[in-house]
Amino acid sequence: MAKLLLKLQRYFRRKPVRFFTLLALYLAAGSLVFLHSGFSGEPTVAGSPRSPAAAEGPGLPYLGVMQLSRGFKVAATIPAGGRRHGPWFRNTSKEPSDRGKSRDNSGPRSRALRGRSGREKEEDRARYIGCYEDNTRQRTLRGMSFFDYKKMTVFRCQDNCAERGYLYAGLEFGAECYCGHKIQASNASESECNMECKGERSNTCGGINRLSIYRLELAQESARRYGSAIFRGCFRRPENVSIALPASQLMLNMSVDKCVDFCTEKEFPLAALAGTTCRCGFPSTLFPLHEREDEQLCAHKCAAEEFESCGSAEFLLVYQTQVQDNRCMDRRFLPSRAKQLVALASFPGAGNTWARHLIELATGFYTGSYYFDGSLYNKGFKGERDHWRSGRTICIKTHESGQKEIESFDSAILLIRNPYKALMAEFNRKYGGHIGFAAHAHWKGKEWPEFVANYAPWWATHTLDWLRYGKKVLVVHFEDLKRDLFVQLQRMVALLGVTACEDRLLCVEGQKDGNFKRSGLRKLEYDPYTPEMRKAIGGYIRTVDAALKLRNLSGVPEDYYPR
Repeated sequence: MAKLLLKLQRYFRRKPVRFFTLLALYLAAGSLVFLHSGFSGEPTVAGSPRSPAAAEGPGLPYLGVMQLSRGFKVAATIPAGGRRHGPWFRNTSKEPSDRGKSRDNSGPRSRALRGRSGREKEEDRARYIGCYEDNTRQRTLRGMSFFDYKKMTVFRCQDNCAERGYLYAGLEFGAECYCGHKIQASNASESECNMECKGERSNTCGGINRLSIYRLELAQESARRYGSAIFRGCFRRPENVSIALPASQLMLNMSVDKCVDFCTEKEFPLAALAGTTCRCGFPSTLFPLHEREDEQLCAHKCAAEEFESCGSAEFLLVYQTQVQDNRCMDRRFLPSRAKQLVALASFPGAGNTWARHLIELATGFYTGSYYFDGSLYNKGFKGERDHWRSGRTICIKTHESGQKEIESFDSAILLIRNPYKALMAEFNRKYGGHIGFAAHAHWKGKEWPEFVANYAPWWATHTLDWLRYGKKVLVVHFEDLKRDLFVQLQRMVALLGVTACEDRLLCVEGQKDGNFKRSGLRKLEYDPYTPEMRKAIGGYIRTVDAALKLRNLSGVPEDYYPR
């Protein structure tokens, strides 16, 4: 061996160029091996966006009811035969997954009709309104836009536009997404919207200079922004307009920005455009912002901005400025020890922190907790550090569900949320924090199926235990609280024994989001629930629904059931 090494040493001394060439090749090979090992660790799951199975296949069938006492096997992978959809939109059409089997229907016209029939069966969260002309010089939708020539889907476009508060989402050329508040073009033939989405071949994403446009029915109107302002809607002028909106100024060159800037300078949270007059004020009993009018009644062009609406003397376009409404921001501990302990009970991920935020604003008193969370304390929940029996807080957050723990409280507000949404919210909190997100590897690894197997039964038993052992329970559905905050908050405050003036509750509506609203920009673009998971959760939903109705309460909302 020593003689061989000596010969190699002499050889390379005579020919050093060959030595350095071999050394360079060795280092390059080592680098390639290292890079390959770094990129090959991502798990690949059948049915994921990286898999061909994700692009085709029929919608998920409803698999019936499963008894609460029965478990289900943890599935580590998603079956390749079932297509996954995002949490907003699910195509329930039963077209064959093998496109080659229906060659007679593969033309552009047939694809457009098939895409349209699928859209008509989608949830009512977005409504397809047609194929429209577009022009690169003057866009039909003139808000935000983005392109993805590999992975564009209908859901992704809709979700991004809704998150930014736009009213319409349009897809073009199979890969381009445009958002806007107004459609500024005429209709085109459906056959002209004939291009498949780059990331979802079963759906149509417009065509060449043609937009497939959706109206985002449940886009959060409070998030519709014009610069720094948040759009609130079109409203009829109040009777005592000078009292309801005390500050005003005539603006011949009216625009949204000019009116918002004026009201911001005057330190009012509301800016109302009334033609050539800008009015400012607060939400109040005279102007509660509860009865919205059709936006077309306010669709009068601004003098200074051709593509903006400025309302009229009778119908006002209202925006919320960045000025904080301080009428509901004061909070303190109870002046004397509470005689009763009131629980704010919920399954994890059901919106307990948000409900605490609303209750504190509505009552002016801190809420407590059965636990201690330093991040919540640092965000302003000062009752977090008090012992839950201190009696200094208006109610106590708890996720407990045992008989002994439940009977420790004299009454309770029981907050219930759709289990599909609650499980995903808690999974994100567990792996990403209060406003963060779980990593892709967590969703695709063993963590998610194990989490669902353990937590889904608890969603049902939590509600059943509180209905059985709770002494005085007020049931509030998270979805009802979002949809009709004013009425539901009145019910909650009444149980707490506090009189909250109406103006304070109106102030809460304007500050309702708080600091714990998770952004929707990173929502999953596929459905993480397997058919087996859905079968089990469907059974839990039916069990809870029956228990609520046995107590003469309204059952769970219809959107809890799988589609």
